Amino acid sequence: MRYAVIMAGGTGSRLWPMSRKNWPKQLLPLIDGRSLLELAGRRLEGVVEVERQFICTNERHRRAIREQMPEFTDDRILGEPVSRDTVNAVGFTAAILAKRDPDAIFAVLTADHIIEPQDEFRRKVTLGFEVVEDDRSRFATFSIMATYPATAYGYVERGAAVAGFPGAYVAKRFVEKPDAATARAYVDAGTFGWNSGMFIFGAREFLEALCRFKPKSHEGITRIAEAWDTPSAQAVLEEVYPSLPKISVDYAVMEPASRDEKISVCTVAMGVWWMDVGNWPSYGETLSEDDRGNRTNTKTTHLDSHDVVAVSDDPNHLIATIGCRGLIVVHTAHATLVCPASEAERVKELASMVDESFQ
Repeated sequence: MRYAVIMAGGTGSRLWPMSRKNWPKQLLPLIDGRSLLELAGRRLEGVVEVERQFICTNERHRRAIREQMPEFTDDRILGEPVSRDTVNAVGFTAAILAKRDPDAIFAVLTADHIIEPQDEFRRKVTLGFEVVEDDRSRFATFSIMATYPATAYGYVERGAAVAGFPGAYVAKRFVEKPDAATARAYVDAGTFGWNSGMFIFGAREFLEALCRFKPKSHEGITRIAEAWDTPSAQAVLEEVYPSLPKISVDYAVMEPASRDEKISVCTVAMGVWWMDVGNWPSYGETLSEDDRGNRTNTKTTHLDSHDVVAVSDDPNHLIATIGCRGLIVVHTAHATLVCPASEAERVKELASMVDESFQ
């Protein structure tokens, strides 16, 4: 049976000070008053029935998620006591699903992207399910058409077509964050796509791969699954989960799987507009701009300023600038950020330096 899990465990510290430890970016009403997590849930309509949709997140965000998305009952919110990166979040989900349904096949989806058009997304996720259902030894990834030589994304090279499934290909290789010249060569080649961080696995098959490639994670997750739905479930989760090796699913499973004879790694090409809302400049791209390239979600007055992103959590707050170029200004009730757009990647570093009460 088909299932889906939305990965919503990050804090999004590059969107500080709006994003904070107890109110991460996926819960912020960033897009027309809706959160990225809400948009991710809506994308699943018509693909996976709501009662077979899950969210994997930090336990401290459970209440906020229930308030925002009441259709997700507590038993379908998998709360991590601490973050241990994506391989353990996926393994945790796989173990719980396999215990409930040994034939479970599940999509791993993201909570921090904007993806359009929705119909194309749904068609390709459905295709991904069909590819894995046809042969459970397949692990399906989704690659996004690379429209420019991005160096902040991983890439997937498409190999031979998967017979009977137009739009699906053998994943020839994965490359993490190439330099600018290599990224340009990939775009020019036309056979590479951005690695979306979305997958489809058979739950049992993923756990088997985890056992081979990351046995310590598998051992711990097995203990958690054995205690699940028992009175000791939470105690075992809180004891075991923090001890799991912290590593991404790409490095821990997908890379060795691509070289494993027992696994066929495929990629489904998605012809969508895809944006990782990972920092303030990328969020700025979701906002309309004036004739001088200034973008905002609040009241602004600019005097001879260009390419300014001005954001506030108070729509009645005025941000005013004079003679600014390429600036980020973010106002919140508890903190204000000002930095050049060229330094936006350092916001994460800055957020780690401020007093704990402001994080």
